[in-house]
Order: sequence, then structure tokens, then C-alpha cells
Amino acid sequence: MNKHLESVSTMERIQTLDVLRGFSLLGILLVNMISFHSPYGYYNPYEWWKYGDLTVYTWLDILVQGSFYPIFAMMFGYGLVIMQRRSAIRGTSFLKISMRRLSILLIFGIIHAFFIWSGDILITYALMGMVLLLFLRLPGPWLMGLGWGLYLLPQLFFSGMLVLASLFDSASLADYIDIAGLQQSEIIYSTGSFMEITNQRILDWKANNLSGGLIIYLFLILPMMMIGAGAGKMQWLEKAASQWKKWLVILLIALPIGIAVKTLPFLMGLTISFQYIQDAIGGPILGMAYIAAIVLIMRSAKVAKLLHPLSSIGRMSITIYIMQSVIGTLIFYHYGLGLYGKISLATGTWLAFAIYIIQVVFAEIWLSKFKQGPIEKFWRFLTYGKKQKRGAGNEVNEL
Repeated sequence: MNKHLESVSTMERIQTLDVLRGFSLLGILLVNMISFHSPYGYYNPYEWWKYGDLTVYTWLDILVQGSFYPIFAMMFGYGLVIMQRRSAIRGTSFLKISMRRLSILLIFGIIHAFFIWSGDILITYALMGMVLLLFLRLPGPWLMGLGWGLYLLPQLFFSGMLVLASLFDSASLADYIDIAGLQQSEIIYSTGSFMEITNQRILDWKANNLSGGLIIYLFLILPMMMIGAGAGKMQWLEKAASQWKKWLVILLIALPIGIAVKTLPFLMGLTISFQYIQDAIGGPILGMAYIAAIVLIMRSAKVAKLLHPLSSIGRMSITIYIMQSVIGTLIFYHYGLGLYGKISLATGTWLAFAIYIIQVVFAEIWLSKFKQGPIEKFWRFLTYGKKQKRGAGNEVNEL
């Protein structure tokens, strides 16, 4: 009995995991902000933005785009493994509890996608998390290897097909501008009523997800979760202090390769093929470099203390993510301040940083008074009900 209690008590929160979640939410906001204030999915950004805005977009494209959602997805998988380990120690049904939690997350995602912002990722994460449960009996090395294989093989194949196609057709991104969609999106979000905007949100979500999008996520999001789950099985973050050389090797390999692939379109031409390679292959590799860099600097107690605000953001990541959408849409949509299409990319980027800083302050204040974020607490209540054990799940990084 004492051994059982000791095992549970030693499962403290992993601050590095929380910091990585918090860090990923900054990058996600920087990219999502573009969609909050402009019809990003319908235009070629290298034709749309000019002068200083084009410079800002170029840096976002290289350093942020496609590199932060893999971090969040990996940490999602890592958190599921921690939840699995905790359930085994407590003797509770991991499958039952995790399916309930993911089903509730799916409902949160539906509400978020259809009534707040169409670029929702919670639906995708809930569905891919359910698929991930099928693989969690595998050992860590198998999970990680399968994840990388499931990701890289289809991406390399598709990238090769696009490069071959580009040899016969040098079409650029500009050829794929959806003028009708762009105009409709701009009009609805800037002048429409809440119901008109909701209808547009649903149309946008369907366009991005029902035309093969959810299938594609099996080869984009699920593998990243599997890689994170594999790392969780092998306790890479818990053992980071003693395995720092491994993380240094990852950083030294992933950083130059990631930057090189991310700058490929600027060296070879802004074609669809190189743009795809930039995000699909370069994005996750650069994301791994970011993870390795944070893991290494977190070895310093002073740095860990300095980055504590990021861990607060990470501890209430679902609350923070949904807050970003609520704030962004209220600023730009017509039923809010109505600034859609009226600000520069540079202004939007600075605004994203400002919102994130405000959220950091909010998270620090909130967690000084409560153990969980408001949505996380509601999520836990819906999962366990009133009879949950006191403190259950508060001491570990679940999801």
C-alpha cells in the first residue's frame, strides 16, 4: 500500500512538458492570427502581402509555419502516455477514462469550430487521439519508429510526386488563389451577422476537413502524437538531465536540416512542390530542434524558473487555445470590433505577441488561486463527476 502511494506521489508534473505546450501555443497563435484578420486560406501570401508585411510573413513562414503544431501534437501524445501510466498505478480503466475525455474534447472542438473559429484543431486531436489509443500497448521505440515511418514515407512520396509534376508544370502558388472564396470570406466576416458568420465558419470547416482533410491528418497529426507517445514511454523528458547528449545531437542535426528545408522555396522557387516540402518535412524537423533546445536550456534551474510563465500557459493549454480564438474573432469579426481585413500583417503579429503576454499574466494569476484552468476543470468534472479522488490528475501532465 505504501509503495502504491509513493508511486503516485512521485508522478509530479514535468515542467518541461508544460513549457513546451506553452511555447507551442505562441507559435500556433502567430499563425492563427493571420486567419483571424484576413482570408488566409484563399490567397497566395507572397502576392497578397507587400513591403514590410512580406518580410514579416517570410520570417513567420520559415521560423513558425508548420513547426509548432507538431510540438503540441507530440506533447498531446506524451500526455496520454502519462495518463496511461497513472491509470495503471491507480488500477483504473485507462481506455474508459481516456475515451470519455477525448469524446468530451471532441464536443469542445465542435462548439469551438462552429461557433467561434473554423480553424479548430480540437476535433482533429480528439479523433486522432482515439486512433492513437489503438497503438499505446506498443513499446516506446516501436511507437516512435512507426510514427516517423507513417509520417515521412507518405510525405516523401507525395513531395517527390509534386517535384516531378513541377518539372512539367511550373505553376506557382498564385495559380491556386480562390477569388470567389476570398471575396465571400472577406464580405461575410467583415460585414455579416453572427448567424451569417456561423454559416461561413461551417462552410470553411467543411472545406478544410471533409474534402479529405481528416484522412490526411492520419498522416500528419497522428504520427506526431505517436512520436510523442513513444518518447513518453521511454520517459525522454523525465530522463533529460542524464541524457542531455542525446538531445544535443538532436538539436545539432535537426536545426540545420530544418532551417535548410524551410528556406528551400526561397532558394528553388515559390512553387507548390517546394512550399509543401517546406511545411510538411521542414516544419516537424525544425519543431524537433525547438523541442531539443528547450529541453537543454531547462537543465538550468535559473532558466527553468525564468520559463515558469510558459509552463503556466501549458498547464491550461485548452483554456488558452480557446481564449485565443475568442479574443481574435471578437477583435476582427463584424459582431466584435469589425477589424477584419483592416490591419497589416505586422500589426497582427505584434497583436498576437500582446495577447500572448496578457494570457501569460492571466495564467499566472489564475493558477496562483486554482489548480487548473477553467475549461480543464470543467473537462475533468465531465470526465470523472463529483466523486473523483481529491487531487486526481492535478499533479501530472495528462492532456
